[in-house]
Amino acid sequence: MRSHEFTLSGARLSALPSGALWWAERGILCVSDLSLCRPDRLLRQEGENPGNCENQTTLARLERDILKRNPQTIICLGASFDDLDALTQLGEVEHRWLTCLMAGRKWIWIPGSNATGPVDVGGTTRAHYRCHGLSFHQTPDPDITGQIAGSLNPWTWYRTQGESRRSRCFLIDEDRVVLPRFGKTRSHWPVDSAALQELMSDNAIAVLTGQRARTVPMHLTP
Repeated sequence: MRSHEFTLSGARLSALPSGALWWAERGILCVSDLSLCRPDRLLRQEGENPGNCENQTTLARLERDILKRNPQTIICLGASFDDLDALTQLGEVEHRWLTCLMAGRKWIWIPGSNATGPVDVGGTTRAHYRCHGLSFHQTPDPDITGQIAGSLNPWTWYRTQGESRRSRCFLIDEDRVVLPRFGKTRSHWPVDSAALQELMSDNAIAVLTGQRARTVPMHLTP
């Protein structure tokens, strides 16, 4: 099975290999941290000229999920755009591409603490969003159950064909889902970090992204 199917607060969800979360019953596709033009932003901070960002790779992966599932609602958690300067760096082609993906759908931005809601591409910006028992947030809150959150961008190592490789991953337990970063920039938190170990229950699993959604016990990952 390419995706990992599970239940959270009575909702049947799918962790997709792309890093997106799919709620078929409600037609909701959720992604975390698109990070469009983030490489340009980091280069600006370092006083260098912006290089080629990886917007098209991210938008193409998002488009594949949208075309396959035809969601009614898209929820984007965390840093979709890190700042307004990053938004101005979005090229004409990418801007038109994103606008086409948004057309005819309910699109909700839940920006990160250092991010800003986009002002000229449409959609609705909210601090959080609740739907039929699930609550969508930028960052996890240990006091909220039925929660879908981003921001922490977990990753782990796994072994394949005798080699150790790194993978973005979902973290899932009975109370919450933490989504991986959907954009191409590097994820922040390893699964063995104290913050994630304390947040997730002992029976939490990590669902690796890639060709298929592999599952491993979170607290036993390397």
